[in-house]
Amino acid sequence: MVKQIFVNLPVESLPRAVEFFTALGFSFDPKYTDENATCLILGENIFAMLLVKPFFEGFMTRQVCDTAKAAEVITALAVDSRAEVDTLVARAAQAGGVVSGEPKDYGFMYQHGFEDPDGHLWEVFHASGEPPPA
Repeated sequence: MVKQIFVNLPVESLPRAVEFFTALGFSFDPKYTDENATCLILGENIFAMLLVKPFFEGFMTRQVCDTAKAAEVITALAVDSRAEVDTLVARAAQAGGVVSGEPKDYGFMYQHGFEDPDGHLWEVFHASGEPPPA
């Protein structure tokens, strides 16, 4: 089984990305931080490596996705309450993120989302029960 997860995301400006996620209440691991990258701590064993685009490109032979035109992934973050969903999305909007539509309430799950300054999509959700049978 996997012990940790590190999602790697390209960013245009590392200082801008750090400022944005700091405003959301997140912190960073200085052991994995330099002028090319920083380690965003999302949870006990959940991290996002924010890498400046030229550094990110060094790990692959494909082009970096143009987030203004396409999405490759939506990173979903589970939180402890509906209020935390609303708070995190509001912080994202105040910090310069773009809110993704209206919140959705499925009864067993409440979700809302935002786009960070680099166009990466984030969904914040609280699941309070089991989904209905298919």
